[in-house]
Amino acid sequence: MAELVKKPAVPFADYEAYPWEPFRAMRELLRWDPFREMAPVFPKFDKPTFFPSFDVTETKDAYVFKADLPGIKKEDLDITFSNYRLQINGKREFTQETKDEIVYAYERQFGAFARTFTLPETADLDNVKTDFIDGVLTLIVPKKATAVAKKIPIS
Repeated sequence: MAELVKKPAVPFADYEAYPWEPFRAMRELLRWDPFREMAPVFPKFDKPTFFPSFDVTETKDAYVFKADLPGIKKEDLDITFSNYRLQINGKREFTQETKDEIVYAYERQFGAFARTFTLPETADLDNVKTDFIDGVLTLIVPKKATAVAKKIPIS
């Protein structure tokens, strides 16, 4: 007999198209800045920051990191590994507007960023592959070959 599974009520019409993702909710919560709403009162505290989003996936053979980094030069990126911690640092420079422009909105983000990810001990840090094409950084961290279980016959 099939069991009925009740899905929680969500504000979207189709639950399968918009499932709740706890990591996305946490990222959005961490990006919330309560002082940004006070920007007109304290304009010098509203410093632009740049916080690029990363996709982290695991395949059978590797851990894959992808980040959208538009407007960042290859020279402005620094990738380091230390004690199975991957750290990606970079910066996107602020472009100065000229005095004869009228600015109606300025929503682009600039500044330095640093992201750190902890890798498992199965990560092979000696054979990491990187790629930076059209503003998309891709890091492929292969997994170490693990010992294969061998059956030993009893004699």
